[in-house]
Amino acid sequence: MNEIKIACIGSGNMGFALMKGIAATANAQASIGFTDAYAEKAKTAAAALKAEVFGSNTEAVEKADFVFLAVKPQALSAVLAEIAPVIQKRLSSDACQRYAPLLVSMAAGWTIEKIQAAVACGSAAKIPVARIMPNTPALISKGMIALAVSPQVSADKADTLEAMLKGAGVVDRVSENYFNAITGLSGSGPAFACLFIEALADGGVLAGLPRDKALRYAAQTVLGSAAMVLETGKHPGELKDMVASPGGTTIAGVAALESGGFRTAAIQAVEAAWKRAMELQ
Repeated sequence: MNEIKIACIGSGNMGFALMKGIAATANAQASIGFTDAYAEKAKTAAAALKAEVFGSNTEAVEKADFVFLAVKPQALSAVLAEIAPVIQKRLSSDACQRYAPLLVSMAAGWTIEKIQAAVACGSAAKIPVARIMPNTPALISKGMIALAVSPQVSADKADTLEAMLKGAGVVDRVSENYFNAITGLSGSGPAFACLFIEALADGGVLAGLPRDKALRYAAQTVLGSAAMVLETGKHPGELKDMVASPGGTTIAGVAALESGGFRTAAIQAVEAAWKRAMELQ
């Protein structure tokens, strides 16, 4: 198998997390390089993974088979404008687009069609594009990663991308139509979950636990509960009922959560994030 060349434009937390997972999965079969508007950030990321640093975004696109666009949505337009001529040059010289670089974007609000239009440069040929929505647990290889690909992406290349991404967590191929909802749920969800863990720990402190113990118990409780949902396949309501005995402590706590509109607030949080994702398109 030939070595896969990967470029990551942007070396922030998410880009680094994905490259870290890929490095662990692909081993010697892939070479990774970073580029960043802040050169020192790229050098730091590259040093941590024994990767290389590209001199520019255009150099990255000239050399790579997979180009990860790990920049903020508001910065993506300028990056695409910069690399578009190089992409079109490769499209015109690579027979049947077989060796054209695959752009992999994680920018909220940027659809595959919008990315393809941004790099078209008047050409009718469309660049192969994959869209992903990872979340921050990818930093510890526990992410949830949605994946959608354009029709120009070959089955082999899509499979290779999916296999690489599995180093950062669970990968789910979905229709791009779901991406805004996924952004609101799993993209923003870790922040909501961390708020809940923090609130649980605060409750523990109120009840008399030391802060460090309260936080440890809260985090492990949420982690274990999530694992039960995934590993047993049981509905969360059923697992809740296993704990809530008649007249007991748990049902009293559940009643307090319901009186505070807990479930409504959680639903509205996802809805608000989903609506914001749609506004970014």
